[in-house]
Amino acid sequence: MHPSSPNEPDQVALARHATVRHYLDHASSVPLRPEAVVAMSAWISANHSGDPGRVHAEGHVVRDAIERARESVAGLVGTTPNRVVFTSGGTEAANAAIFAAGAARAGAAMICADVEHSCVREAALRAGPVLMLAVDGQGRVDLGQLEALLATSKGDRPALVNCQWCNHEVGTLQPVAEVVERCRSAGVPVHVDASAAVGHVPVDLDGLGADLVSMSAHKLGGPPGTGVLYVRRGIRLEPFVIGGAQERARRGGFENVIGIVGFGAAATALSEPGRLEKERALALQLTGELLQAGCAAGGVTPLGDTTRRVPHIVNFAVKGVLAEAVLLGLDQEGVAAHSGSACSSESIEPSPVLAAMGVDPDRSLRLSVGWSSSQSDVDAFAGAFAKVVGRLRALGASNR
Repeated sequence: MHPSSPNEPDQVALARHATVRHYLDHASSVPLRPEAVVAMSAWISANHSGDPGRVHAEGHVVRDAIERARESVAGLVGTTPNRVVFTSGGTEAANAAIFAAGAARAGAAMICADVEHSCVREAALRAGPVLMLAVDGQGRVDLGQLEALLATSKGDRPALVNCQWCNHEVGTLQPVAEVVERCRSAGVPVHVDASAAVGHVPVDLDGLGADLVSMSAHKLGGPPGTGVLYVRRGIRLEPFVIGGAQERARRGGFENVIGIVGFGAAATALSEPGRLEKERALALQLTGELLQAGCAAGGVTPLGDTTRRVPHIVNFAVKGVLAEAVLLGLDQEGVAAHSGSACSSESIEPSPVLAAMGVDPDRSLRLSVGWSSSQSDVDAFAGAFAKVVGRLRALGASNR
């Protein structure tokens, strides 16, 4: 809700505040899970002030909270606690992975696709030369080209291969297991960005065998400003953030204890028997209905792989109207969504993900659901989308 201004008529303010909102942008940020709210509130109320690096009782209380959260996150992603390094978020985790790989082999090229998240692409470009990996029309990386790049560069082994678990714009699942297998065979380390996947699909990091995996708390219902970098056993991690021996000397700085507590609580909730499966099933149902509702308006083309995708994201192109106008119209109807157009984000450039797929980002619409989503959100979108698109198309026709 927005606070009303002193000059705003009371009835207008009340009407605006009374609007029921329908949040379909979980892929950007997921609302805090109740379990995380309870855990963080209790921690704040207790007013713990100890430094977890100290030997006194106050320090032990804080250290115990961090380690219990580490165990919870490790359990959710299928690894042991000593592989989990807490960071300030998925962006820092990805930057730390790329920095460490670049430091280990200074000047060596990295392999990366344009569909990777900007924090991965830009960090790789800053680290040194990048060999670009092609994708198909669904945003999936080309394994054949990856094999070719690994084979032709054996004399000058790449420093790192970056591969997302799934695409954050269109939801397409990447062949991460096959990518990891090929990289291991070639003796090249691999970093997997799992921020859009963890908490939405089953994840077994030790079974996957990737060297480095980045993830974010707020993408699964934990607090913003907290993330994790998974470091496979035997990998030496050059710290990206220095200035202390925290996180077993792998990430300097006083830990974000309140964020870590919330992340641990969200991970514990998702680790309850059947919880993830239940949420996945509901997400698949809701996004399937959202896709149907979108296509019912006509002139709508699904983007990405509509079958091999994460359950909570769908994306489609809308013919004849610009995404920014659709987003504004939906927002006025109480529906929050996202687009790859430059106007809908902080970026001044449209989504390179959609550009790499050969899609016009200015006509794309991404819808994403999560633990707090319900059928009413789908129904609200179905009614609002048809009305907004119809109005915009009519306006376009009248201006010809």
